[in-house]
Amino acid sequence: MSGQLLADPGAAADAAARARYGTNSVEKGAGRLSGRGARALLGAVVPVALLVLWWLSTNLGWVPAHKLPTPQSVVAAAGDLAASGDLAKHVGISVQRVLVGFGIGGVLGLAVGALVGLSRLASELLSPLLGALRAVPSLAWVPLLITWLLIGETSKVTLIAIGAFFPVFTTVSQALRHVDPQLVEAARAFGLRGGRLLTTVQLPAVVPAIFSGLRLALAQSWLFLVAAELIASSMGLGFLLTDSQNNGRLDRLILAIILLAIIGKITDTLLGLVERWAERRWT
Repeated sequence: MSGQLLADPGAAADAAARARYGTNSVEKGAGRLSGRGARALLGAVVPVALLVLWWLSTNLGWVPAHKLPTPQSVVAAAGDLAASGDLAKHVGISVQRVLVGFGIGGVLGLAVGALVGLSRLASELLSPLLGALRAVPSLAWVPLLITWLLIGETSKVTLIAIGAFFPVFTTVSQALRHVDPQLVEAARAFGLRGGRLLTTVQLPAVVPAIFSGLRLALAQSWLFLVAAELIASSMGLGFLLTDSQNNGRLDRLILAIILLAIIGKITDTLLGLVERWAERRWT
């Protein structure tokens, strides 16, 4: 047996891992890795199928080029924009606007949501107004923000912050209202009050709800970004959409949509990683 381990370093490493962590831990870790790989492959099935269908329908003439460009032309458009440096500028400014607006809106949503969720008086005062404002479409804010803040970065970031605010506010306020009263009373019995009670007991109890709201807010931030850049912008993926439409560049228009989808998914995945870390830390 020892000779076999010496001849096979992989077997030796596996045996060492089993001796240190136990057979079940190693097998569970391998199962998690294989499960993630299977989920990744399964999740790629539909995108790959759509890509193949897109290629067939455009290259075989099923769909005319003026209705849908070929995948090759979209890749070529991406190459042209990347070579000129415009692609990095469009992506960079849009990501910056989303992150800043999402950060501001998320923090404000968390603060106001905690206030409304913990205070009956604040709930009675603010809930009707915020409920009405939440129903206002994103484009309805644009003329007012341009009038007040002009067409600079402040108006765009403010619009994105508005979009990020309401999902966080709604989920946090609702979750805090349903925190187990016995848990709160037990914490008070140990002398926790006010801010310490909030940060030590109440907020950790609603970590899943907080991140659910944050992920919705992030998606909403990308929606409001496009609304902001469609109206008044000279740079960004929303501007690329409008400019491509005006110039008849359907290849660039499709490229902008694909980039929004990919970057949105990447940011959501990163936030999901933070969510898993927070759940391990506080729940």
